[in-house]
Amino acid sequence: MEIYHGSLVVVDKPEIRKSDRFLDFGYGFYTTASQVQASRWGEKLRLRVGEQKSFISVYDFDYEKAKRDLAILEFSGATDDWLQFVCDNRNGRDVKQYDIIIGPVADDKIYQVVRFFEMGAYDKDEALKRLKVETLFNQVLFHTGKSLGFLKYKSYKEER
Repeated sequence: MEIYHGSLVVVDKPEIRKSDRFLDFGYGFYTTASQVQASRWGEKLRLRVGEQKSFISVYDFDYEKAKRDLAILEFSGATDDWLQFVCDNRNGRDVKQYDIIIGPVADDKIYQVVRFFEMGAYDKDEALKRLKVETLFNQVLFHTGKSLGFLKYKSYKEER
């Protein structure tokens, strides 16, 4: 499976990095099966820091072997379990750790629905109903050093 990582630099040697903020699936190395989503991540970073270009690093991910050898949590869409997992991670609550986590991205638009759910403005059914009408890109988080062994760097694309 081909996957992508949008960044301000070419990432030919991925690393597990802990963030100073809480993210959808916790800390690690975030990728996506969508080149469009990787481009958006790169553009968002580029605009935030005023850079002229960003990069999409391209990898081969041996998904079938990873499924046999690693602890993988995979969400098929914006489900009850996904919503709770994202809320728990974004609020710094302890969650069960996996080598790889795959599921929808709670981007800024999606995260607004998640925040309304957390604040009690939406119950779970209303939040999920609103999420189901959105186009949800996926993300693949590599959470452990062991999981990075299933990635092979291929190439990069420069974007302006």
